[in-house]
Amino acid sequence: MTTVTPYRPGPRAGRDGFAQLLRAEWTKLRTVRGWMAGLTLSTLLIVLLGVLFGSGSRSSCMNGPIEVPCPPPPIGPGGEAVQDRFYFVHQQLDGDGSITVRVNNLTGQLRKPDVTPGVRNVVPGVTPWAKAGVMIKQSVRQGASYAAVMVTGSHGVRMQHDFTEDVAGRPGGAPRWLRLTRTGGTVVGEESADGSRWTRVGTARMATGKVRIGLFAASPGDLTVTSNLIGGAATASRFAEVTADMDQVSVRGVAAGGTWTRDDIGVSLEADGTPHHPGGLVRSGDTFRITGVGDIAPSQEGMPAERVLAGVLAGLVVVIVVAVAFVTAEYRRGLIRTTLLASPRRGRALAAKAVVIFVAVFVFGLVAAAVTVPVGRALLAGNGNLLAALPPLTALRLVAGTAALLAVSAVFALALGSLLRRSAVAVIAAIVAIIVPYLLATASLLPDEAARWLLRLTPAAGFAIQQTTVTYEQVTARFAPAEGFFPLAPWAGFAVLCAYAALALALAAHRLRRRDV
Repeated sequence: MTTVTPYRPGPRAGRDGFAQLLRAEWTKLRTVRGWMAGLTLSTLLIVLLGVLFGSGSRSSCMNGPIEVPCPPPPIGPGGEAVQDRFYFVHQQLDGDGSITVRVNNLTGQLRKPDVTPGVRNVVPGVTPWAKAGVMIKQSVRQGASYAAVMVTGSHGVRMQHDFTEDVAGRPGGAPRWLRLTRTGGTVVGEESADGSRWTRVGTARMATGKVRIGLFAASPGDLTVTSNLIGGAATASRFAEVTADMDQVSVRGVAAGGTWTRDDIGVSLEADGTPHHPGGLVRSGDTFRITGVGDIAPSQEGMPAERVLAGVLAGLVVVIVVAVAFVTAEYRRGLIRTTLLASPRRGRALAAKAVVIFVAVFVFGLVAAAVTVPVGRALLAGNGNLLAALPPLTALRLVAGTAALLAVSAVFALALGSLLRRSAVAVIAAIVAIIVPYLLATASLLPDEAARWLLRLTPAAGFAIQQTTVTYEQVTARFAPAEGFFPLAPWAGFAVLCAYAALALALAAHRLRRRDV
C-alpha cells in the first residue's frame, strides 16, 4: 500500500517571507547584548547631556549694580516674541481714515568698531533695514497689531504688518510719497513717486475700533561680521539711529484740530531713570524730523529648543557603531552565508536589516528626544534663560525629526558597512560623511558660504530637521550655520540625508548581488 503525503507549500515569497526576515533580523539585534546596550547608551547620552546643558546654562541682566532676571520680549498678535521699539508721532483714529506723507530723506549715524581705544567711533550712515513712514497701530502697547508702509535704508518701499508679514514695493529710497488707508477691517498701503500716481504695495487685516495713526522711524543696530584667522566669522550689533525728514502730511478721519502725541515706544531706562538712546521729534511748520532707534520685527532672542539636543552628536556616534556592527559582524564571523542561504534574494535580506535598524533606532531616539526637550527647556527656564517660542507642530517635528535623523543615519551607516565590510572603515566613513561636515559648518571654522554649501551637499544637511527658529528677510541678523541657521528648509535638508541613505543602500544591495560573500 502506498501512502501519499499531500503537498504543503512552503512560505510564499512576498509579504509573509519578508515578515519572517524581519523577525529573524530583530531576533539577531535584540539577542546581542552589546547592540541593545549601545542603543540604550545613545539614549542616555542624549538625555544626560541635555540635562547637563539645561542645568548648567544661566542667564541674567544687570539693573545698575543689581543682577536681575532678563525681561521677556514683547509678544506679537500671533503669540511670537517680537521687537517693538520705535519713535511714534500719532493721533487717534476712531473709524475709517487715511494718512499721507512725503518722506524726503533718511539720514543717520552708526557706531563702528573703535579705532582708538576709549574713543567712540560714530560715523554717518543708515542701516539697510532702517525705516520710516506711516503706521496704523491698535495701541501704543508693545506687541500690539499694526500695519505700516515705509521707506527703508536699502530695501526700497515695504509694507509690513503684525511683525511677521513683509511685502516688497518698488526699489529705491527717498524721496517717496506713502499712504495708508483704513476701511473697515482692511488697511491698504500705497506709494507714489510724485504724489499723483499711486501704486498699491499691499493690504492687511486689522480689527475695527479705535487705533493710533501717525508717523514713525526706527533703526535696528548696525550688524558687523568680522572674519577670523581660520575662516569663520564673529558677529556684533552696534548702536544705530535714523532720522527722517517728512512733510506734506495729510490725515483724514481724525478729529478736527487734533493734536499730535509723541511716544518713544519700548525705550529702556538707565539706572537714574533717563531714557537710553531716546528718539525724538523736531517740528517746523509742516515738516516733521523724526529720529528713531530700534526695530519692528520678529525677535531672534531666546534659546532655540534644539540647543538642549546637543547630545545628539554623541548619541549618533554610538548609533553608527551599532548599525555598522549589525551587518559587519556577520561578515566577520561568516554568518552572512547562513543568512543568504535562508533568503537567497539578497536584496531582501539587506532591506530587512535596514528596516529593523531604522525602527529600533527611531524608537530609542524618539524616547530620548521626547524626554530631553521638555526637561531641558524647563531647566533652562528655571535658570533665568529666555526661551524661543516652540509651537506644538514645531515641537513635534523637532522630536520626531531627531528620531528620524538618527534612524536614517543608522541606515546610511549600515549600508556603508555592507559596502565596505570592515567595521572600523565603515564607522569612520559614516562619521566623516555626517558628523564632520556638521561640525565644520557650525563651529565657525569656515566662511559662511562654504559652510552653507557643506550643509546643502553632504548628509549633514539632515540636521536641518532640528531647526526651530524661523528666518525672516526683514530681521537684521546673521543667518549662518554658525548661528544655527541651515541653508535648506527642515524637510529639504532631511531629504538630502534620505537620498544619501537610499543611494548607499542601493549600492550595497548591488554589490551583495554581484559578489560572493
